[in-house]
Amino acid sequence: MQSEEVILQIQSILEQIRPFLQIDGGDIEFVAYEDHIGVVEVRFLGQCSQCPMQMMTLRAGVERWLLAGIPTLKRIEAVR
Repeated sequence: MQSEEVILQIQSILEQIRPFLQIDGGDIEFVAYEDHIGVVEVRFLGQCSQCPMQMMTLRAGVERWLLAGIPTLKRIEAVR
């Protein structure tokens, strides 16, 4: 799968996740995709950027959704 296709899939999945974060005053944005190592970088915004549950949201929520939707991904990382 081409890198551009993967990025479109990532963005589509993040759009599905965003409403759940926005309920609590937060949000998420796509930052980068490193196709040679299968890593996606996202940034938490709003209340999510300071939330003590951020890593749990990343691993149990965002990462789970992205890896289920795009099996070629290896890891999701949050950046500031």
